[in-house]
Amino acid sequence: MGVSLDTFNGATSLTFDVQPTASPTPATAREAKLADPGFGRVFTDHMAVVRYNHANGWHGARVESRASFPLDPATAVLHYAQEIFEGLKAYKRDDGGVNLFRPDANAKRFRNSAERMAMAPLPEPLFIEAIEQLVRLDRDWIPGGEGSLYLRPFMIANEVFLGVKPSAEYIFAVIASPVGSYFKGGPAPVSIWVSENYTRAAVGGTGAVKCGGNYAASLRAQAEAIGRGCDQVVFLDAIERRYIEELGGMNVFFVFDDGSLSTPPLGTILPGITRDSIITLARESGTPVREEPYTIDQWRADAASGRLREAFACGTAAVVSPIGKVCSAHGDFIINGGAAGPVAMGFRKKLVDIQYGRAADPHHWTRKVL
Repeated sequence: MGVSLDTFNGATSLTFDVQPTASPTPATAREAKLADPGFGRVFTDHMAVVRYNHANGWHGARVESRASFPLDPATAVLHYAQEIFEGLKAYKRDDGGVNLFRPDANAKRFRNSAERMAMAPLPEPLFIEAIEQLVRLDRDWIPGGEGSLYLRPFMIANEVFLGVKPSAEYIFAVIASPVGSYFKGGPAPVSIWVSENYTRAAVGGTGAVKCGGNYAASLRAQAEAIGRGCDQVVFLDAIERRYIEELGGMNVFFVFDDGSLSTPPLGTILPGITRDSIITLARESGTPVREEPYTIDQWRADAASGRLREAFACGTAAVVSPIGKVCSAHGDFIINGGAAGPVAMGFRKKLVDIQYGRAADPHHWTRKVL
């Protein structure tokens, strides 16, 4: 069922009660963790939390010590999966300041996800303020170099009941995890497995929503890819099982011999913010970009003929990931000799330089937090 924006009472901004932890991680221990944080394994000292119920709307905005949530066994999210999340990063500039990259786009997508999942829409200014408050307090956790602070805003339904209906209570929270460079020694081309047994989305479903259920449904296909010796899985459409949609957690682009780009159209795939940024950068440089269906058979034929020069995936975590090999039950094929191509790496450099404040930002994508 749909939910009208007017259904929910909520302020567009709240004053955050900032309560620093009484037991911060010692500097020496923090630095040891930052030396090699990996991805999503190390967490900062604090979290931002805002609560919602019908009586009070959005209220109780706090930044406090990172801690577990006590959940009743009948909490709605555990049974009906009303849950959404986002992913973005904070980047340390050379002058010591801190940038966010397009948090307004994440806030808008988060609100759209809430609407589709019949959840209380979080006002976009409140989403951004919660992130900024947390980044300011945990700024010492941001690694230098090509590292960053990965931010995970999420919302869960926490009303206690058993019954199929939208929850009347929600918890919105933001946690943070310092992460190193996604690639050790530079971006390496990945191999991907074409999933023919599993699909990730259908028209009218939640494919364009960043909800946990979508990712849970992709895990079996990803495990199949790993079992086949591949790094990632790529999904086909749910109706004809021919058209490329996206990888397990990333959008995909194709680069052709005439210099043009193609990417699958929106509708059943996630409207990636990195995807949108690449389309914008390409078009302003004069590169034609088509958002159109592209079949697995076309991909195989174009790679064989040389018409396809490169393919790459993109997303917040890796920014750009070249695709070197495509594997399937019908045989494998190589792209660009299995090497990273100049177009993919060019877009990666442009985006990373903007994110870290090393290049001009004509679109005002970066937001200075500090």
